[in-house]
Amino acid sequence: MSTQSRKPPRGTALLACVLVCTGLSLLGLPDAARAQNPYDPAVRQAAQRQALSALAGFEGEWRGTARTLMPNGQWLELTQTERFGPMLDGSLRVVEGRGYDAEGKLRFNAFGTISWRPQTQSYGFYSYAMGFEGDHPFEVRPDGFVWSTAAGPNARLRYTATLKDGVWTEIGERIAEGQEPRKVYEMTVRRIGPSSWPAGGAVAPQ
Repeated sequence: MSTQSRKPPRGTALLACVLVCTGLSLLGLPDAARAQNPYDPAVRQAAQRQALSALAGFEGEWRGTARTLMPNGQWLELTQTERFGPMLDGSLRVVEGRGYDAEGKLRFNAFGTISWRPQTQSYGFYSYAMGFEGDHPFEVRPDGFVWSTAAGPNARLRYTATLKDGVWTEIGERIAEGQEPRKVYEMTVRRIGPSSWPAGGAVAPQ
């Protein structure tokens, strides 16, 4: 590795300047003013933790079954696992889903982050799955959540998750203009225990 001194990228320097200047300006504010300042990291993270606490029931490890409608019209049966946990001191949630076929081969793998965006007072869901990624609309409901993604011209895939009595069910539907919703996915998993993921995998300072 070269030891030659290099200037930091312009974007990195700008971000560092914004963070330092914002932090210095906040130090001189009264506590009441700081509590209402939308640029105070403590205020933002408190709002994020509060909003994401609505999803605390999904935290842990899950296992069950799922099936997905294939392009040929046949249903693919899978053993489905999910793991869901907090990150960044509870101001973010991460989730990973894995689907295995009858031979134990991994047929589906997805990873996502769920956030609360104080500037728009809305949830955000960013996912990665099978070579694709995207930023999707996400709504928290009293018994679960709903998210959706584009599925071609004038169509979307809508996923509705419900949590009841330790069972997480999820239904995927294709919503097309002028047509009745068509089920393309269904999952039923049961909580099998807590999980140290992802915080448990952190690298120790020594």
